[in-house]
Amino acid sequence: MSRFPVLRAVASFACFFFLSLSSAAFAAGAPSADGQGTPNQSNQVDQNKNAQAADNPSNDPLKRQLSEKQKRQNAKSLKRELEGSYRKWLDQDVRWIITDDERKAFMQLSNNEERDQFIEAFWQRRNPNPDSEDNEFKDEHYRRIEYANEHFPAGKAGWMTDRGRIYIVYGAADEIESHPSGGTYERPMEEGGGSTSTYPFETWRYRYLEGIGQEIIIEFVDTCMCGDYHMTMDRSEKDALKMVPGAGQTLYEQMGMSSKADRFTGSGLEQLGAGPNSSSLQAKQFDRLEQFAKLNQAPTVKFKDLEEVVSHKIRYNSMPFDVRTDFVRITSDTVLVPVTVQLKNRDITFTNKDGVQHGVVNIFGRLTTLAGKVAQTFEDTVAADVPAELLPREVENSKIYWKAVPLRPGRYRLDLVVKDVNGDRMGTWSRSIIVPDFSDDKLASSTLILADDVEAVPSKSVGTGMFVIGTTKVRPRVAPSNGKPMSFKRGQKVNFWMQVYNLGLDEKTHKPSATFQYDIVNAATNKAVVHAVDSSEKMGNLGDQVTLQKTVQAANLDPGVYRIQIKVNDNISKQTLDPSATFAVE
Repeated sequence: MSRFPVLRAVASFACFFFLSLSSAAFAAGAPSADGQGTPNQSNQVDQNKNAQAADNPSNDPLKRQLSEKQKRQNAKSLKRELEGSYRKWLDQDVRWIITDDERKAFMQLSNNEERDQFIEAFWQRRNPNPDSEDNEFKDEHYRRIEYANEHFPAGKAGWMTDRGRIYIVYGAADEIESHPSGGTYERPMEEGGGSTSTYPFETWRYRYLEGIGQEIIIEFVDTCMCGDYHMTMDRSEKDALKMVPGAGQTLYEQMGMSSKADRFTGSGLEQLGAGPNSSSLQAKQFDRLEQFAKLNQAPTVKFKDLEEVVSHKIRYNSMPFDVRTDFVRITSDTVLVPVTVQLKNRDITFTNKDGVQHGVVNIFGRLTTLAGKVAQTFEDTVAADVPAELLPREVENSKIYWKAVPLRPGRYRLDLVVKDVNGDRMGTWSRSIIVPDFSDDKLASSTLILADDVEAVPSKSVGTGMFVIGTTKVRPRVAPSNGKPMSFKRGQKVNFWMQVYNLGLDEKTHKPSATFQYDIVNAATNKAVVHAVDSSEKMGNLGDQVTLQKTVQAANLDPGVYRIQIKVNDNISKQTLDPSATFAVE
């Protein structure tokens, strides 16, 4: 299904319209059959033919033959129609939210395919949930445009007005003070005090705007009394008596401590008139000027680290890499989220330095909430040093990067960017992740991790270091992005690691009672080749949390695909769990 049905529909309609128009023109201007008729005779023949065509419903004008010149004219008209659709998208649909760099990049695109790809990337990089078929940002953006057109028209479409623009970019204000008729106005002391009469005006207050700051106050004034409220830095613009001598005086002007003429002799941004807070207002002028400039710019893209990748012309020498995320409970409302990145050595550019092949990869990661708030960021460098003579063998291996970040339960967007420092390759990865809520009243488990290395760490290293979860080092295997299962060679160990939470406790003994069944099933035959059962009674002194850890020699398994199934049966709460994972033995 087309991702741009509107554009496709416009193209189809334009084609039908121009072909029909050209066909009718061709029929009206055709000569007589023998080419001998007079102009009047020719016209009469054409009129007769047209009448016959109108009476014959089976005569389809689209099937008539067109001259090459008419075909070229139709194609040119169709191209203009499509260009008009892209122009509308650029100058109307996203006018207030597209950055200067994005606009410049879009103007440099050479064909409609690239423009379609750009538009898709434009919306996708703003999508808080990239795994969803629906783009919440895009849907909300067009809803705001409709709202602006309905509520803020002023002799022009509402989206073109200042109030419409601010609403489209930043949404509804937290508070609005509206004076639709103007009238008597008691100035606050920060505006000089005193009473005056005003034009219609509105004051919008936002508690926080990303990239601009906190407590943002925006004032709109309708000086033409025509409904066209414009955004202003000068709060005196709403003063209808500003130019009237002796009227609408400030507190200091009434007391004779200042003259109304002084309002127009200063060099400040505002003509409010002197008052008790005049000195503090002067000190804030640069802040107001900076805020006004930011409000007139396109909003910063939330995922700034990806801006260069997305905003430039569609061209990628993409660097592939694989990712996995796991979830391990820290407390009832905090979850440890290990992020593992796997890169093939063959995709890293190595340079020779003193007989050693040196490869460097920079990794940047960002976790963002649905509201666009950055929850965590991380940035690291992965280096690989290989003796020159061993490089041909090492290119078949991989480098593993691991970063664990604490998060609260909820939905996040994870963005990763990987850059090959010695080469020109860059790769990106974006997914929506749901951090589970390990509530205290429901049996739950961490991610079932298949690892090639699981070992206890020294007491001084507990909770710190690469791959360390609590008291154990767990280096996970990462499944490739092509959908195949993670693989182990026959000389390796296959380790399974998982934690179980919220086991029921016996009221008398304050101990759990649960069984843990392990089955390794051959995916081809669906038969268990390994079966084992543990019970909480045999596992020592346990509480409501238990760590499960098992190791199997891959040499004991024939090459093929297997599924590890773990079944947890809590005898006290009567709850069960049955997580599983797939792996392959080579």
